[in-house]
Amino acid sequence: MNLRVGMPALAFVLASVAAYVGWTSQELPPVVASHFSFSGVADGFTPRGAYTALMIALVVFIPLVPAILPGALARNGAGLNIPNREFWLAPERRAATLAFMRGHGLWLAGALALFMGYNHGLTVRANALEPPALPSGGFYAGMAIFLGVVAAWLWVLLARFRKP
Repeated sequence: MNLRVGMPALAFVLASVAAYVGWTSQELPPVVASHFSFSGVADGFTPRGAYTALMIALVVFIPLVPAILPGALARNGAGLNIPNREFWLAPERRAATLAFMRGHGLWLAGALALFMGYNHGLTVRANALEPPALPSGGFYAGMAIFLGVVAAWLWVLLARFRKP
């Protein structure tokens, strides 16, 4: 992914998910069921304001880790643990390798932000029920899709660097 396109695209995704969390949090009760057991039963509660602030911070800052980390590791090259490292970080290939790593991190960051926004949506739906209950099927389906995206992301990463 071209960084001139990827960074603004990620900023748009992060801002959109943060706005979605802020907007839909208005529908939540004053005390939000914010944590659920494996069976979907609410077992943790948070004041709505604290929940909203924390979720907005999480959906913005957690995805920044995979967005920023490849670039930070690339500064010295020593932190990049990729197959055939000597080949891919040779001076004639280093810039292209680092650009790929940065762009690939942006894809993961966007997917992570969307997954977190989806989980917030499930929390909003859960709190509309009395008593609050997380739709387990929706959570597990979302988790399966996200893990599939991460598996594809890893496959592309490993395929890119498998053989010189």
